[in-house]
Amino acid sequence: MTNVQRVNDQTFQDQVLDAGGLVLMDFYADWCAPCKAQAPVLESFAANQTEAVKVVKLNVDEAPSAAQLYGIRSIPTLALFANGEVQRQNSAHSSKTTRTNLNLTNL
Repeated sequence: MTNVQRVNDQTFQDQVLDAGGLVLMDFYADWCAPCKAQAPVLESFAANQTEAVKVVKLNVDEAPSAAQLYGIRSIPTLALFANGEVQRQNSAHSSKTTRTNLNLTNL
C-alpha cells in the first residue's frame, strides 16, 4: 500500500490547495527515470510523515493544467504547499538531495 496519493487536474484543488496544513507535491511522469529513482525516497518520507505532511503526486502528462499553473518545466519537481500556498519548489534530480533541497529534514 502506498502512502503517496495520486492527484489530477480535477482533484488538485481539493487534495492540495484546500487540504490545509503541509502538502508535498511531486510533479512527475511515468517515463521519467529520475522520477522513478525519487519515488522510493518519497514513499519512505510519506510513511514517516503521516500526520505532519500529506504527500501527493501529479503526472504532468495526464494533468497538465496544474503543472502549467505552477510553471513546471522540469521533472521531477517537488513543491511544498502550506495552507494552499507554495512555500518552496525545487527540481530535485537526485534522490539523495530530495529532502535536503526542500529543507524537509526538520519536518
